Amino acid sequence: MGTATICAPRRTHRERSQPLARAKLGMLEKHKDYVLRAKDFHKKEDAIKTLKEKAAFRNPDEFYFGMINSETKKGVHVVKRRNEKFDHEFLTLLKTQDQNYVAYQRSVNLKKIDRLKEGIHYVDEDNDEEQSGVDQKDGDDHEDDDDDEMSMGGSDDGNASSRKSGSKEAKRVNRPSHIVFVDDEEQALNFDPVAHFETVPELVNKPAMRLRKSTLETQEIPVIRGKDAETIERQRLAQARELESRLDREAKLRAVELELKMQKNLMGKGARKKVGSDSKGLAVYKWKTRRQK
Repeated sequence: MGTATICAPRRTHRERSQPLARAKLGMLEKHKDYVLRAKDFHKKEDAIKTLKEKAAFRNPDEFYFGMINSETKKGVHVVKRRNEKFDHEFLTLLKTQDQNYVAYQRSVNLKKIDRLKEGIHYVDEDNDEEQSGVDQKDGDDHEDDDDDEMSMGGSDDGNASSRKSGSKEAKRVNRPSHIVFVDDEEQALNFDPVAHFETVPELVNKPAMRLRKSTLETQEIPVIRGKDAETIERQRLAQARELESRLDREAKLRAVELELKMQKNLMGKGARKKVGSDSKGLAVYKWKTRRQK
């Protein structure tokens, strides 16, 4: 009898909805909603009661030295910052730590950029040319970094060369290239990549999917359509957006690192003067040469 009672279908109890005459008041409050509202009300009520007790038993003559450097503004407790003076060595150490942290974040970002560049395969040649242009631009930026470091750097011995950072920057992964060796200059001038790779002109610049003509004629190439094509395109666009944001972050981190290097060099010894600004808007200083003993 007990098993039959358990297995018997049970009636589904539906909650009563708000009557049409009271629809303007919103949803009908259930017991669980009332419990949450009551708990919140009593919690606030207890907090107010506690504050009233503290105010009633407060000692007007109470004093501690933390009151000297603190005050209340519009009900918010604000602690005044003490004007502590740090020595020069400690400030230089802080600049070095900041510079090392930015260099570490930049190396992590560069590795993610290289991973994204290796994972994205562009379908048309325009995107390939755009990607190669981005790589060339990155290389030019690295050369500009070296020039900026040399122009604004300053060392203790007065030279205008910059001091190298303690952390090594991540090496960039170059794009893969295919080198073809020929016998003479005439073959190099008459070289036809389509005939050499035995492929079609549309796939010459795409090493990842460069198929031979025999493969294209004998095998059936699967065509991605429908939802799969939309999913792949959506993933490709997401990777492209992430790559763009990573490149923007790299530019900002590079500017911050150069700024920290300049601030650290300005804290060093030697007479210098500002001679202008570079392409990134950073000030360029020139240190006075000093004869070494």
